[in-house]
Amino acid sequence: MDEATLTDSPSMTDVRTLRARARRHIDEGAVTESYSADRESVLKLLNEALATELVCTLRYRRHYYMAKGPNSEAAKAEFLEHADQELAHAGQLAERIVQLGGEPDFNPASLTARSHAEYVEGKSLEDMIKENLVAERVAIDSYREMINYLGDKDSTSRRMLEEILAVEEEHAEDLASLLGT
Repeated sequence: MDEATLTDSPSMTDVRTLRARARRHIDEGAVTESYSADRESVLKLLNEALATELVCTLRYRRHYYMAKGPNSEAAKAEFLEHADQELAHAGQLAERIVQLGGEPDFNPASLTARSHAEYVEGKSLEDMIKENLVAERVAIDSYREMINYLGDKDSTSRRMLEEILAVEEEHAEDLASLLGT
C-alpha cells in the first residue's frame, strides 16, 4: 500500500502519523499506542493459561507412563500426543507474553496455584481419562472466557487462544471417545 492510498482512505491514519507513533516508545517492541487491552490483565491471563498448559503437560506425561491394562495402548498414545501439544501451547503463550513486554512465569512452586486445571494423578486408566477430560473442559471454558474478554482489544492474543481452544476441544473429543470404548 503506498502513502497516497493510506492518506486518501478516510478510515486509515495518515502515514506521517503512523511513522511518528512508531518512533515513540520504541522500547515497547510490538506493543504500540493502538494496543487497547489492559496489558497487565492480559499478561496475568496468559500466565494463568501458561500454568494450565504446563500442569496439563505434566499430568498427561504421568498418565502416559502410569497407564496399564488391556485398553491402555490407545490411551497412552493419546496422552503422549496431548502432552506434546500442551507443551507447544505453553511455548506459544510464553512467546506472546514476551511480545507484550511481560515475563512468562515458569515457577514450579506456584504452578498449580495459578493453573485453572488441577493435577490429579488418577488411580485407574478410567480415572486418568476422566481427569484429563475434566481438565480439558476447564481449559475450554477458560479459553472461551479469555477470548471474550479480549474481544477486539488484542486480536493477536485472541487468535492464538482461538487456535489453542480448537485443539483443546479436539482433546476433549478424543478423551470422550476413549471413555466410550
